[in-house]
Amino acid sequence: MATFANPVLSRLNARLPGLLFSFGVAVACLLIGPRLGGVSPLLLAIIAGAACRNLVPVSAVLQPGLDYSAKTLLRAGVVLLGLQLSLPEILALGPGVLVIVACTVAGAFFATVFLGRLFGIDRELTRLIAAGFSICGAAAVAGMQGVVRASQEKVASAVAMVVLFGTLMIPGSVGVVALFGMSQGAAGTLIGGSVHEVAQVVAAAGIAGGHDLLSIAVPIKLARVVLLAPMIALVSLGSRRAAQAGGKRPPLMPLFVVGFLGAIAVTTLGWLPASALAACKVTQQFLLAAAMFALGMGVHVRSLIRLGWRPVLLSLLATAVVATIVGAGIIAGLGA
Repeated sequence: MATFANPVLSRLNARLPGLLFSFGVAVACLLIGPRLGGVSPLLLAIIAGAACRNLVPVSAVLQPGLDYSAKTLLRAGVVLLGLQLSLPEILALGPGVLVIVACTVAGAFFATVFLGRLFGIDRELTRLIAAGFSICGAAAVAGMQGVVRASQEKVASAVAMVVLFGTLMIPGSVGVVALFGMSQGAAGTLIGGSVHEVAQVVAAAGIAGGHDLLSIAVPIKLARVVLLAPMIALVSLGSRRAAQAGGKRPPLMPLFVVGFLGAIAVTTLGWLPASALAACKVTQQFLLAAAMFALGMGVHVRSLIRLGWRPVLLSLLATAVVATIVGAGIIAGLGA
């Protein structure tokens, strides 16, 4: 028993300083965000991490815990995200909205991959950006990382892009709704279908129309989240086929994505009371905030500069593709 316990305790002791640091920042971001007009705690966390990494000396003692936060806590947060999804609620959106959602995720993902190849951008970074922008932001980046085996620096870069452009989409989508005098259904479809992060959708819908608009936009956004698992499975299948004989192939479905699907099943079957789901939602936000801080700590300004302007342009075009597909669906009368 002692032989087993010692390595476990040793790893825990090594990770504890970085974990506690991540937890402290996550709590601060969750408390400060609402006081700053509903700014996403994830945005605050990744900014705090990047600032800390580039402005002050960081002790090597923190690194094991930060690495654990950036990978394991991020995946745990994705699993808990599944508890916010219920298949009957998604199906209740109607066939028109589901068509928009499916076309947006598939169209934006493959268009981004094509553009990334055209621009000569690293394949792994391209797929991370494609997942984040087409599906559900940082959670999708984490899911795709489990398949493409990208470095933490590339994951952090993709998350930074999706947070930046998703945040810009908040005033952008609100402005479009006001400019065209869109109905609640059309506005909810636009915001839920085109804004990248769930928290960003909540912010934009709250500004544009309050509770009534939230009740339309959030389920549409969550319908995009549901497609995380099949998209990861599709990319993984392609990667396995492309792998050389005898080489290490990625799993068809990472274990945490299986957990994500299981969490959806739990909510769909009504196995947890509303109070437990609310507690899990807070826990999910806390875990993702801690993970975002750790990812931000992996962002080196010099490394981002070395990436150049092409990933930024790719992110801009990916945002434009998502908005165009959703807009076309609304014009075609497929919105909520």
